[in-house]
Amino acid sequence: MAIDYRKRPSTGHDKPQGTSEVINLEKVAARAPELVSLYKSAAVSLAKHDVGGQRAAVYLVLDRSGSMRPYYRDGSVQHLAEQTLALAANLDDDGVVPVVFFSTDIDGTADISLDAYRDRINPLHQSMGHMGRTNYHVAMQAVIDHYESSGADDPALVVFQTDGSPTSKAAAEHVLCTAAKLPIFWQFIGFGDDEFRFLHKLDDLPVPGRRAVDNAGFFAAGQSPKTLSDAELYDQLLQEFPSWLSAARTAGIVKG
Repeated sequence: MAIDYRKRPSTGHDKPQGTSEVINLEKVAARAPELVSLYKSAAVSLAKHDVGGQRAAVYLVLDRSGSMRPYYRDGSVQHLAEQTLALAANLDDDGVVPVVFFSTDIDGTADISLDAYRDRINPLHQSMGHMGRTNYHVAMQAVIDHYESSGADDPALVVFQTDGSPTSKAAAEHVLCTAAKLPIFWQFIGFGDDEFRFLHKLDDLPVPGRRAVDNAGFFAAGQSPKTLSDAELYDQLLQEFPSWLSAARTAGIVKG
């Protein structure tokens, strides 16, 4: 299924890379007052990791395999979407996050924005019907295709949520390694009590033996993701992003 987002990442054609204006606190307060605290927490974490001035397109990928039902039902996925949107408001210039829902295939796509995020995730999820298996690679390829077609100059940060290993491990590993030459960083976040051995393996794939740079990070949010503090969530999401930026710039993958 091809992605047909209404919003595409900023192409950077009108402004040099890294100089586009982000959404400021006043705009967040006016359009999405419930996100002000999240916006501030994300800003603190970005500064803490020395990437406060960085610009990036932000994507959100959401697992719709059958075992994910409880996390949609209890609001955990909605909460992650809000946290991701607040992070994006610090990193991009329009406060819009493209979202990919996946299971066996791409189940659907949508945008969340400062004007359209409240109670948005579960209705979208419910409209997509059958919950299938867990094919990371189809979602990863969809993001890659969208990013490459967008003409974006800024790098991309992908928040990739799942609650287990992929059905096709080889396919997921292949896409990740191939994508290492692209200005896309994959931050995986695990929900639930799975040991996530495969995601730990992805995180540790050798460089340069298997990939040009280390283009992925992973952390487990546990069985109750909503109980993770916003500060901890953002610190985990941004733990490896700065080192990737540095390595990707050195390798000529990220401009500037």
